[in-house]
Amino acid sequence: MKNSLLHTLKIPLRPNEHVIMMIMAMIVGTLSGYGAVVFRLVIRFFQSLFFGGEGATFLDHLLLLPWYAKLFPPIIGGLLVGPIVYFFAREVQGPGVSETIEAVAMRGGLIRKRVFAIKILTAGLSIGSGGSAGREGPIVQIGSAIGSFVGQIAKVPAARMRTLVGCGAAAGIAATFNAPIAGVMFSMEIIIGNYGIATFSPIIISSVMGTVISRLYLGNYPAFLIPSYTLVSPMELPFYMLLGIAAGLAGVLFTATLYKTGIFSH
Repeated sequence: MKNSLLHTLKIPLRPNEHVIMMIMAMIVGTLSGYGAVVFRLVIRFFQSLFFGGEGATFLDHLLLLPWYAKLFPPIIGGLLVGPIVYFFAREVQGPGVSETIEAVAMRGGLIRKRVFAIKILTAGLSIGSGGSAGREGPIVQIGSAIGSFVGQIAKVPAARMRTLVGCGAAAGIAATFNAPIAGVMFSMEIIIGNYGIATFSPIIISSVMGTVISRLYLGNYPAFLIPSYTLVSPMELPFYMLLGIAAGLAGVLFTATLYKTGIFSH
């Protein structure tokens, strides 16, 4: 009688594919949020191990250290990271964003399961020891690897796998920078490359879940504190334009130098 009523009302007995993707997006977002939290803790651990001191006063503590205490930790960190990358997961070398884009475009979103753990270790060691790197690239690859891991367990098709990879990237960015909208836009434009509704909804849910987990453990604070600013005169604008051009050229030169000299080893 109950099944007949459901059939008459055309209510499905099983959740459709979209509902399943929403549930998987929540799982990926939650796991990526925890991945971001663990990543931050690993960075803090290695900072404390190499330099001592931690928390908000870390930079002040660093200024008080002698020159050799600032010189040798990045060297030691690099020497430790190299063998780990070489022997366990060579795809984690590099910033992480381009490697994730390659996985989505060339391999249908397939990323080896070990990648997220190795990336947390090597990137945390590199950053914590004072290496010239930031959190954005590594957290993209960490979150994407978690999304791919969930997709491989569920044995989803390639199209859904790419979406889950994008969910992981969005949640990772959202969690580590407390920026859910930025996570969604970054993933849709850079990782996935389209704004389809079937892709957009899971990525939003995943980004929100990553943000919730991050705020639960790390607090609701902006990633970057922007000082107040007032435009004094329109004559300032041409100088800002020149500054933007100079900063862009410096960024290109910096990136090219890193790749040419092989410094990007985390």
